[in-house]
Amino acid sequence: MNNIHKLKLLALYRSWSGEEATGIQPLPESGSTRRYYRITGHSHTAIGVFHDDSRENSAFISFTNHFTKSGLPVPEIYAESMGENIYLIKDLGDLTLFGYLSTLRKDDKSFPSELTAKYKEIIEWLPVFQIPAGKEIDYRLCYPREAFDRQSMIWDLNYFKYYFLKLAKVPFDEQKLEDDFETLTDFLLEAGHNYFMYRDFQSRNIMLLDGKPYFIDYQGGRKGALQYDIASLLYDAKAAIPQKIRNDLLAFYLEVLEDHLPFDRPKFLKYYYGFVLIRILQAMGAYGFRGYYENKPHFLQSIPFAVQNIKWLLKGNNLPLHLPMLTDVLQEIIETTAFSHYPPRHSNLTVQISSFSYKNDIPRDESGNGGGFLFDCRALPNPGRIEEFMEFSGKDQPVIEFLRKEHDVNDFLIHVFSLIDQSVKNYIERGFTSISVSFGCTGGKHRSVYCAEELAKHLKSKFPVKILIEHKELENE
Repeated sequence: MNNIHKLKLLALYRSWSGEEATGIQPLPESGSTRRYYRITGHSHTAIGVFHDDSRENSAFISFTNHFTKSGLPVPEIYAESMGENIYLIKDLGDLTLFGYLSTLRKDDKSFPSELTAKYKEIIEWLPVFQIPAGKEIDYRLCYPREAFDRQSMIWDLNYFKYYFLKLAKVPFDEQKLEDDFETLTDFLLEAGHNYFMYRDFQSRNIMLLDGKPYFIDYQGGRKGALQYDIASLLYDAKAAIPQKIRNDLLAFYLEVLEDHLPFDRPKFLKYYYGFVLIRILQAMGAYGFRGYYENKPHFLQSIPFAVQNIKWLLKGNNLPLHLPMLTDVLQEIIETTAFSHYPPRHSNLTVQISSFSYKNDIPRDESGNGGGFLFDCRALPNPGRIEEFMEFSGKDQPVIEFLRKEHDVNDFLIHVFSLIDQSVKNYIERGFTSISVSFGCTGGKHRSVYCAEELAKHLKSKFPVKILIEHKELENE
């Protein structure tokens, strides 16, 4: 099926662009079953999407068209073939808000002022989604529910119970926990819920292109409460926003919200931490499902961050009402050391990635293990021979765009990723601590640098590994 939908996407690209694609490169898998491909030609680039859930596809297409008409920064839809469950959208690059955050922060406690400014820029858009744009959405297309209602909340709470608590073997009294779930649900349903709820408004679903934010993955949106989305953004686990910054950003959101809607601020805050709680529980269910059940260990890396959020909720008595069994369960999670440091054996692998020139020495594996992967990029198209690229490197956008359009380069990287993924997964499972990958080309500045950077991005998005990258020729300039 994989090759069939790739061929269909290439045909859709040809029909839309009027040219043959020169490359199609799969993008790293996320938490969903959708498949994304970067398709490039001589004059155009697009992201091709395949998903076999036609109702979710319809929701995405409908919402996107509506948001575009409302002036919201969402990916333009270039072409679609709903009968084949495929469509093409604007290529927004690879930089997410989470990636931007990761490059600016020195540690989990730091939060530079430019990052706060970027969050505020993003938060200014949220009420526009929720209120003016949300008024005219066709909620009949929402999937799987029209609203974040009682059924949706119970689904999320049971997701936490069955895929986190049971798989992680956290003890609980099932009837008492169900009673607390009912109490929490009754409470949350008291909040106003006639607004568009984005549902997954978090740092990996916000792209930054030329510094401007674009919003993606809202196909699960539905009618719901205002509090949920801002809670999703501010308590995004691995973003680990310091609590003082969260408080400042929440205050900023409320100021922006007042420009769109008269509302009762104390009433908003009364329900706010209840929505923080249910969002954290839903996310932990997702970490358990992807990590424990589907055996994708990088999802488990988010658990310690979620535990810190729960700890803060309990310590500050921020839970909105009396939930004795749920509180006991959360306390057990906090006190279980494994959750606070999970997963130690999956975070020991360091991948040393190098680029070099064959005119000089081949890099050595300094780990003492010897070996490692060595890829020769000299058979690939060489931008270093083109005058307009000579002063640039493989880290610069003109060279990146040139190489992305080359079919041979994309094909080469697909094979590289497949080989490295196999070894990295095996090394993680066996507890190894190092692996080296080197890319060589003639000058060591264009093709090898680009391939090294692409591999680093690919591995960072897919595996819980430490990446060390060295460009020997660039560092020697």
